[in-house]
Amino acid sequence: MNRTYRLDRANSRIMGVCAGLASRFGWDTTLVRVAAVLGLFFLGPVMLAAYLLTGWLAE
Repeated sequence: MNRTYRLDRANSRIMGVCAGLASRFGWDTTLVRVAAVLGLFFLGPVMLAAYLLTGWLAE
């Protein structure tokens, strides 16, 4: 298991945030993406801001 968080550009769809989280914690990438979409529906702008900040800061 990877101990540092990095964007996973090889398995990315948009920025690599979900693929990086899945790689970091050893989770399935699809489940992380589904959780991100559900979070976007329920939390709206907060989730979008968190996603964009993570992608920007993890460069």
